[in-house]
Amino acid sequence: MKGKFELRSQYKPAGDQPKAISELVAGLERGDKHQTLLGVTGSGKTFTISNVIEQVQRPTLVISPNKTLAAQLYSEFKAFFPENAVEYFISYYDYYQPEAYIPRTDTYIEKDFSINDEIDRLRLKATSALIEERRDVIIVASVSCIYSIGKKEDFMELILPLNVGMNISRKQLIYKLADLHYSRNDVDFQRGSFRVRGDIIDVIPAYENKIGVRIELFGDEIESISYIDAFTGKTLSKLDYIVIYPSKLFVTSENKLIQAMNRIKDELHERLKELRAEGKLVEAQRLEQRTLFDLEMMREVGYCSGIENYSMHLSGRD
Repeated sequence: MKGKFELRSQYKPAGDQPKAISELVAGLERGDKHQTLLGVTGSGKTFTISNVIEQVQRPTLVISPNKTLAAQLYSEFKAFFPENAVEYFISYYDYYQPEAYIPRTDTYIEKDFSINDEIDRLRLKATSALIEERRDVIIVASVSCIYSIGKKEDFMELILPLNVGMNISRKQLIYKLADLHYSRNDVDFQRGSFRVRGDIIDVIPAYENKIGVRIELFGDEIESISYIDAFTGKTLSKLDYIVIYPSKLFVTSENKLIQAMNRIKDELHERLKELRAEGKLVEAQRLEQRTLFDLEMMREVGYCSGIENYSMHLSGRD
């Protein structure tokens, strides 16, 4: 049930756990900023904290020191709260090679990385749960959660609410999905894409992988909305209303993107001037080539690889 944490377990707090739970709850109600729960491995600390979460009924962020422990905690909290939004937010890089320059050999190594598609989906799912403003949310994260993923306002500005009876043409709906960075693919239907068959548009939200959304139009009006099996197309349930969230975390409106691109160009010109004045012509050429390529991608598709590097400009910060 949305809005209320419900702990599911065949066990009851035992030993020192009831005392620890009551003291932690009391500390939260007093507004204590720091509390420490001590216990050896296997003493049920996750179960203890789960009981605290159920009692205080507050959205919770659990930060783990590494991905391995984060995965374990995610699995445990998911088992304790099967009816609530337990989400996973860690770095989605399987491999990351930062930019590097070796002066001795005048060798430039470009940034290279590989993104884990499933973790990217889970990050989007976690973000969507928070945007929904659900109270029953637990986010299990690594230190990745402290880094910017863009502005909440920009993300919310691009969400697409749809309801049965809504007036929207087929063309408008396709354009809106494209604005949310969904790609049209009538053959290889996968998450983050949509397909069009007459007046029927199927979408697999970027935060799902097995469930799709079918929107059936009659003229310029939404006749029905359904959850469908993403693989078979079989209808699972009918809906009156749904919200589709962007398929990328770093998103912004067209006007803000144009403003950001202008700021990026201004900074590029300043930096090129500095580098050329210092005689660093090769560095200036590389910077110009990479930045202009990124700007071209933003202009064409509204996104580029490594767009997080431009987060300061996209969020309007000086």
